[in-house]
Amino acid sequence: MARSAPTVSYKPRPGEIPTNPGVYRFRDGDGRVLYVGKAKNLRARLSNYFAPLHTLHERTRRMVTTAASVEWTVVATDVDSLQLEYQWIKEFDPPFNVRYRDDKSYPFMAITLADEAPRVIVTRNRRIPGAKYFGPYPKVWAVHDTIDLMIRVFPIRTCSDSSYKKAMASGRPCFPGQIGRCGGPCSMKVTIEEHRAVVDDFVAFMAGGDQRFTRELTARMREASAAMDYEAAAVYRDKLQAIDAVLNKSALVLAADTDADLFGIAEDELAATVQHFVIRGGRVRGVRATTIEKELDISGGDLVDQVLQRTYGNAPSTDIPRQVLVPSMPEDAAELEAWLRERRGKSVTIQVAQRGRKADLMKTASLNAQQALMLHKTRRTSDYVARSQALTDLQEALGLAEAPLRIECFDVSHLGGTNVVASMVVFEDGLPRKDQYRSFGVAETTDDTDSLHQVLMRRLAYLDRPDDPAAEAGTVFPGTTDAASVVAPTDEIVTDPDAEVVTSRKRPRFAYRPQLLVVDGGKPQVEAAARALADAGHEEIALCGIAKRLEEVWLPGEEYPVILPRTSEALYLLQRLRDEAHRFAITHQRKRRRRDIQSVLTEVPGLGDARIKALLRHFGSVSALKKATPDEIAQLPGVGPKLAAAVHAHLSA
Repeated sequence: MARSAPTVSYKPRPGEIPTNPGVYRFRDGDGRVLYVGKAKNLRARLSNYFAPLHTLHERTRRMVTTAASVEWTVVATDVDSLQLEYQWIKEFDPPFNVRYRDDKSYPFMAITLADEAPRVIVTRNRRIPGAKYFGPYPKVWAVHDTIDLMIRVFPIRTCSDSSYKKAMASGRPCFPGQIGRCGGPCSMKVTIEEHRAVVDDFVAFMAGGDQRFTRELTARMREASAAMDYEAAAVYRDKLQAIDAVLNKSALVLAADTDADLFGIAEDELAATVQHFVIRGGRVRGVRATTIEKELDISGGDLVDQVLQRTYGNAPSTDIPRQVLVPSMPEDAAELEAWLRERRGKSVTIQVAQRGRKADLMKTASLNAQQALMLHKTRRTSDYVARSQALTDLQEALGLAEAPLRIECFDVSHLGGTNVVASMVVFEDGLPRKDQYRSFGVAETTDDTDSLHQVLMRRLAYLDRPDDPAAEAGTVFPGTTDAASVVAPTDEIVTDPDAEVVTSRKRPRFAYRPQLLVVDGGKPQVEAAARALADAGHEEIALCGIAKRLEEVWLPGEEYPVILPRTSEALYLLQRLRDEAHRFAITHQRKRRRRDIQSVLTEVPGLGDARIKALLRHFGSVSALKKATPDEIAQLPGVGPKLAAAVHAHLSA
């Protein structure tokens, strides 16, 4: 009798989980909430977490195995589940929900409407009672420039509260009022009521009502000119020029009545970046960048869901626009619209920007998000202080005699036990050396630990070879003179395509001794690597492994792992090494698999390169092509019944 695949011990019994909408929480053994999620159908959603462990994504598996229990709360509607999920995420701050981090504290323009005589200021404080905010702006000077131009048209107060009170008590204008830089009541030129009317116009203009003011000022300028009041006409002309200057700083990108927020998102397995464009009156009034660290593998729609909850959960109703433009629709878009409509008090629509100027602007936002993601991934490693701290922390955590200036990380990848490859990535001084990356093909193996042992033995053999490349018993790849091209005949070595070209070296790169070897895996992988070091006679090289489940660091011969803090620079460096080795191994495996697939199909008479590519493009994979009938294959243009039968027979043999 076959046993069922292993899952977690706290899996609810069949029928216990309701099919209603609701919110669920995973807790650890101490009762801490690890993850909060919502579902339209709790049973359907939670069943995904209780699938056999080997089928789960590695980070999802880490969450469910860290947890000790799961609980759920049934709600009346899907909108209620959305609200409850947001409340619990804010309350419990679960470690496995996505983490947000603004790239910086952006400056805003604020008008203090709650004051007797409101003033305009530059601030990063979003909690001023009664204030109206515009922005955020990417730079402080951009806000000051805008204010300087705006007060030429709408002369409202800019002085501090203390200066205003002193001026009103003494009857002497504040210094900005004396030089014409403040048009508030303390200048004795306007009353508090008149000043309030100018403030209202200032707010209306910044909120997108620029066309009305342009028309009014143009009409007044013409009237003054017709009346030969050229001084007044010149004042109106200067105000129009100031308005034009403000508008030119915020180019018109959409229709003048467009009131929208647009979100461009770029992501990889571990992180995502969001570019939030605030569009009012058809113009981009502000831009905000956010970095998201993903603890679980979530889809693009789920990520959009989380971004919108984060953006509008605590936002004032006036900050919620009529239209939200996103790169992909979340599953519960209707519930999100209802939630936003309830918070705004007016209709809100969520749409995908698919064509026209909205799609062009989405491309711009997405491009900025991709650049921000690249910057986020390289910022910590490009910072010399952070790199030095990472190497020092790693030295202390692993008990090394010196900081590991050269680190090599190995990962084994296969597809159902076939096409086994291994990768070696190299970091020097905390930075990747892509020109020294290598990939190994493993012909015969029993499991991952055996593959790892084989690869390390092959790699460590280079440490004992002479420095002269001509003395090595290997093969030089055609067209190169690089010593790094000298390899053992049994090794398949591939460099990273992104690598820099190095034309010569005095010493084979494989001969450089690493201070630390890192393997992707836990205790079994570390023990296999330790055997390879002992068999090769290089036990002086330090060794550790990083396990995906709990990001534990394993040392050879130790019963318990080293637990590095989640914010540790050393852990971040090890994660980058592990992820880079995994990426490089997968990339090489796919290239080999594609090459093997094409070589199999080239054996079919009458099937050329163009038809092979067309078949693979049409069916998506060889497995799908193998399942296809001759009639289905023959439907492809250029493939007749005879050739389709030959392809089917060859793949079925």
